[in-house]
Amino acid sequence: MNLFNLEHKRALVTGGTHGLGMAMAEGLASAGAELIITSTTPSKLEEALDYYKGKGYKASGYIFDVTDEAVAKEKVALISKEIGDIHILVNNAGIIKRESALTMPVEDFRRVIDVDLVGPFIMAQLIGKQMVERKEGKIINICSMMSELGRNTVTAYAAAKGGLKMLTQNLATEWAKHNIQVNGIGPGYFATSQTEPIRVDGHPFNDFIINRTPAARWGNPEDLQGAAVFLASKASDFVNGQVIYVDGGILATIGKPTNED
Repeated sequence: MNLFNLEHKRALVTGGTHGLGMAMAEGLASAGAELIITSTTPSKLEEALDYYKGKGYKASGYIFDVTDEAVAKEKVALISKEIGDIHILVNNAGIIKRESALTMPVEDFRRVIDVDLVGPFIMAQLIGKQMVERKEGKIINICSMMSELGRNTVTAYAAAKGGLKMLTQNLATEWAKHNIQVNGIGPGYFATSQTEPIRVDGHPFNDFIINRTPAARWGNPEDLQGAAVFLASKASDFVNGQVIYVDGGILATIGKPTNED
């Protein structure tokens, strides 16, 4: 299984302090990667590092906002100096603001685009320069089913994630000749602390997701680990510009009538 071995590789995961980002980071670490985690919240970063180290993983952390180009540039240079160049970048940091398109403040729309799309571009550009010089690298952008579909109240998020899909394809187009693979992961609906209040029998949205998903369940965060390891490893050296949707089959189907087994 050397194709999936990430020993001697350093993986930077933005926002890898909780939820799906933490699950993917743990998957990379379990395959041998050294973790570098970013966050904007010191307490969350400290808790996450304690968790990773408690599992026996090698991990370090840095506080900065990926949308601040000047600070991000300084931090990436510091990481390279203190730890070494990055082999794997996972652009996971993101936000969502649920608001009707008719009433959403423009500043909220801009903030979502800034975090979910501009931030990944800044990080990819900064670390991509290292990868081009080294003629090797893996970039994984965390996209979404909203990279493909619309939904009420998530106009800014869908616009950003749709843009992130196209950013993935364009970076792959430019950098493939440098032996850099740029791909994405599109999570479906997952069982996290954020979705816990609506994951109860009888809740309309829970019933909708169960009926809409061919696998008939919510995803577990660990379900993302295989895709993350694959796209970070030698196994994906000729895979480029793709988005792997880990969604239990939602995007493959038009759905089924509510009375159908």
